[in-house]
Amino acid sequence: MEGKAQFPEEQSEGGEFVRQEDAFRKWISKDSEFRPEKGRYHLYISLACPWASRTYVVRELKGLGEVIGLGIVDPIRDGRGWAFRPERDPVEGFSFLSEAYKASDPDYEERVTVPVLWDRKTRQIVNNSEDDICRIFNDEFEEFARGKIDLFPAGIEDEHARISQFIYDQVNNGVYKAGFSTSQKVYARECRAVFRALDELEKRLADQRYLFGNEFVEADWRLFCTLVRFDAVYYVHFKCNVRRIVDYPNLHGYLLDLYQQPGIAETVNLDHIKRHYYMTHEEINPTRLVPIGPQLDFSKPHGREKLAR
Repeated sequence: MEGKAQFPEEQSEGGEFVRQEDAFRKWISKDSEFRPEKGRYHLYISLACPWASRTYVVRELKGLGEVIGLGIVDPIRDGRGWAFRPERDPVEGFSFLSEAYKASDPDYEERVTVPVLWDRKTRQIVNNSEDDICRIFNDEFEEFARGKIDLFPAGIEDEHARISQFIYDQVNNGVYKAGFSTSQKVYARECRAVFRALDELEKRLADQRYLFGNEFVEADWRLFCTLVRFDAVYYVHFKCNVRRIVDYPNLHGYLLDLYQQPGIAETVNLDHIKRHYYMTHEEINPTRLVPIGPQLDFSKPHGREKLAR
């Protein structure tokens, strides 16, 4: 027996969740009509969404807070999509993020997603791919960046791309493929794949502080945005309950290490995270009750510094 799909348009006949493609993939560069300019672009995100949160993290790491604006939608998404509550968006006057999509493409009919990188000059969405946006912030806004961190080092480009794809497929999207499945067989397969990946990452982090040694890169933050939500949401809500992240010594210490980096704690809002997942996914949680736990302390000492050498 199969259950109801949370997003029927993104469900295969076999009960698999198949995420829709990003629709807006224009690039910002000095050679483009979309030039990197201070104050021109506005980033719309949900603090609940791991994809959107990664762009927020990169914006903070690069010190672009005074260069690229930030708009945060309400965590409760209903049939009308992401909303601005209790007030309209002060930048464009949107009540719903779907208005930005319709302004950019009047024929757009797919699910409205975050993040959105909005061009205030031409009043259109430039990009809604978190992968692209992170790369744009890292590369194309370098002249404005206060943080001189390079999240995409050229020397590890191929391996970085490989591990990023692995984390996306098996962890970031893996928890969704388990949680949004409507078949017991599919759920079991995808859930086991998540924990095989976590086991592999636990081993990788046993003798090095970050995924590529002593300095974090974009793949670390890709993983972080799922890990920080795991015990509060994915373990229960998406039934990825073989183990918690706190049960993995290396992954848990790594999570604490990243959370405690300057500016990162402000990007994590567990209230938004929990209310969004438990109140929005009614096919998974029809009562819409939000668990009061677990108690999580991301400020504990992590001891990962000793691995730096």
